[in-house]
Parts: sequence; C-alpha cells; structure tokens
Amino acid sequence: MRSKASDKNDADKRNDEVIAMHPAESGMQVGRALLHALHNAGISVLYQDREMRTVWARNMRAPWASETADGKNLLSPAQAERIGAAKRKVVETGNADRLELGIPDSDGVRWFHIWIDADRSDSGEVQGVVTTMVETTEQKRREQTLKTLLREVSHRSKNLLAIIQSIATQTGRYSETLADFLTRFRGRLQSLASSQDLVTSSNWRGAALQELVFGQVGRYSADPKRSLRFDGENPYLNPNAALHIGLAMHELAVNSVSYGALSQPDGQVKVSARIAAGSETSPGLLLVWTERIGAGRRNEKRFGSVALERVVPTSLNGSATLEIDKGNLEYRLTIPRGNFETD
Repeated sequence: MRSKASDKNDADKRNDEVIAMHPAESGMQVGRALLHALHNAGISVLYQDREMRTVWARNMRAPWASETADGKNLLSPAQAERIGAAKRKVVETGNADRLELGIPDSDGVRWFHIWIDADRSDSGEVQGVVTTMVETTEQKRREQTLKTLLREVSHRSKNLLAIIQSIATQTGRYSETLADFLTRFRGRLQSLASSQDLVTSSNWRGAALQELVFGQVGRYSADPKRSLRFDGENPYLNPNAALHIGLAMHELAVNSVSYGALSQPDGQVKVSARIAAGSETSPGLLLVWTERIGAGRRNEKRFGSVALERVVPTSLNGSATLEIDKGNLEYRLTIPRGNFETD
C-alpha cells in the first residue's frame, strides 16, 4: 500500500516534468503576462530608487502619469508631498506603508489605495521603493450609496414606528373593549403594511395613487373594479403621503363596508383626483371620495373620523373635510404639491 508521502513525491516529480517541458517560459513571457494583468485590473506600478528617481513604471495612468493631456498635474502639492513623505519613510525604516487618496475629478472624486513597499537587495539593504496604485472609486461609491440607503431605511423605520404608535394611541382612545381595539388596530396595521409593500417595491420612491386606492378598497370588496370608480389624475405619492393616504382610504373603506356603498351588492364608491386651483406655481391635489351611506351610521366622532379630518391632513400639511348629508358621504382631502409628482 502506497503512503501519502510517496503520492506527494510522485506529484512533485510530475510538476517538475511539466515545468521542464516548457523551457520557453522566459522572464519576457512572464513580464508580458503581468502587464496584461496590470492593465486589465487597472493597477499602476512605479519603481524608484532611494533618491526617488524613477527606474521603471508600468501601466501608469492619470493621475499617476506626470502630466495629463492638457499638461496639468492632477495631484495637488499637498497630496504629492504626502506620498513623497511616505516613500521617504519607507526608505528610512524599511516598513511598508498604505495610503488612501481622494483626487478631485470632473465627475466628482476618484479614490485610490496606494501601497508603498521597500525593495531590498540580497544583503537586506533597502535599494528602492515599489508603489502600487489601485483605483477604488466604484467601491467607494457603492459604500457611500449603501450608507445612504441604510440611513434612509433607519429614518423610514422610525417614521413608521411613530405612525404605528399614534395609531395605537388613538385606536385605544376610541375603543370600548380590548377585542374592539385589537380588531381595529390589526386592520390599520394591515393597511399600513399594504401601503408599505407598494413603497418598498418602488425602492422607497412611493406609490401611484390609483394603485394605492384600489389596493386598500380591494381588501374589503370582492370586485373592486365594479364597486370602485376612479377617475382623474394618477400622481406618484412620496412614501409619507402613500402611508397616510392609504390609511385614509382604509378608514373610508371600513366605514363603507359597515354603513355605506360597499355594504350593498350593487353599491359603488367614487374617487376622483384633480389638480386643485391653489397656488399657480405649486398647485395641490384634491382627492374626493363620495358614496351613498345608510342611516345606521353613528354620528359621534371615532378614530376613523379623527384620522380623516386631523391625522392624515396634518401629516401632509394639507386640509380635509368629511360631510354626511341626506344619505351622501363626501370626503375631500387637499394634498400640497410636495407630497406627490405628476411627471
């Protein structure tokens, strides 16, 4: 039975034979291959002696080339001195150094990692420095984008928690029993979740008004295309507006299922959206919900009314009215321009 050591020796012999079969593998071939690798990876390499005289350079690009096409050096004097001081220190101590440098460019800032290594002779004396420059601009931009997104997610999450806290407080205030509270609170959380799904699927841009309205009413209607008629503008709501208008649509739909058009087999809710004649430079959006409503609706203020007339318009810096007269219910919500886009 052969030992592992014997197998390793045989493998080493085969490797030696393979190497021996390629005597044409010269330093020139290796050099050409490494040049291709440097070019493809965007790596610049500079070799200088102890006096900082350039001995050779490979794949030098701006800003590491001495001059750009227009003859202007891209490195500032301070940056050039920083790199020079680091190289001199490497020559003196023999210890490698590493820098990160941001260089202004027409497209913003270009970022580079710079490695400075000592080149030693056979006797161990430092005889030069090898400087390797690698551009990390795209990596830096991705990191900055990720940090921005994480801050945005944190901000949105805090806003959402504040909304939930407000809903819980107001729901508790207008609930007579724990069971009543839980039923209403769950419905409102589901409304927020539905609106939040639209916001998230748009990469936090927001939600289209028509899709939001149909989504909220559709949770309480077997056939929303028949029971809901939507006409007018279909602006794109920002995330905050989407969540609060979604809550308003939820409250109206719940009320309609109990006392209004959605409680009737042939009942229909009408929702219209029009650009309001407010400021000429910044017109708002007028959202109107109308329906026929039964006589059984209670007239006292409950959270639904408070949300529609106070919570939602205040959160949008807008205004709202809720009127019930002669069997008709009309809710009018004026939404300032900063909450939506029409393009």
